Amino acid sequence: MRIYFLAIAALVALTLTGPANAAAAEKAKVDRAVKDGTTVSFDYTLKETDGKLIETSKGKSPLKYVHGQKQMIPGLEKQLTGMKVGDEKNVRVKPEDAYGPINKSAFQEVPKEVIPANGLKVGAVLAAKSPAGQVIPARVHEIKEKVVVMDMNHPMAGKTLVFDVKIVDIQPPSAQPPTPSPPAKSEAPAKPAKPAEPAKK
Repeated sequence: MRIYFLAIAALVALTLTGPANAAAAEKAKVDRAVKDGTTVSFDYTLKETDGKLIETSKGKSPLKYVHGQKQMIPGLEKQLTGMKVGDEKNVRVKPEDAYGPINKSAFQEVPKEVIPANGLKVGAVLAAKSPAGQVIPARVHEIKEKVVVMDMNHPMAGKTLVFDVKIVDIQPPSAQPPTPSPPAKSEAPAKPAKPAEPAKK
């Protein structure tokens, strides 16, 4: 009978401490803030200043990135710093903190005959290769008599971007492997014992 009561007591203790530990873990998760090294997941809707929708994560998986690793445009990353799970914010990011101002040298004229027929319309986006061989999008900016003016700027260059964001999850920085301790210094080898002197007669 005593064993039976001990088992009941142990079960009650587990029942009481289990939810408490879970609540503490959940509170720690909620209190966790966005800072360098944390892996952040967030929902967003991106619009232009006139309200025109550019893109959204609604109906998709949240966007995930590591804070402080320059995986995000600097203006948005700065505004996300310090936010916690469940926090929402409206963020306006100027061009210089997003995709930069429009670069006039990024407009180039190319012979009209090298453009495919279905690309000969203003606004058409074609694939172009940079001198380094990188494929970049190029937009038809203007069509002249013999040449086509291509815009190599990022599609959102020169635009102020408006984000509605909500933090969905924050994971702590990955644990770094422990620094290996230096090998222990080996002790000096023991000196050989001095031979015993022969007994005197």
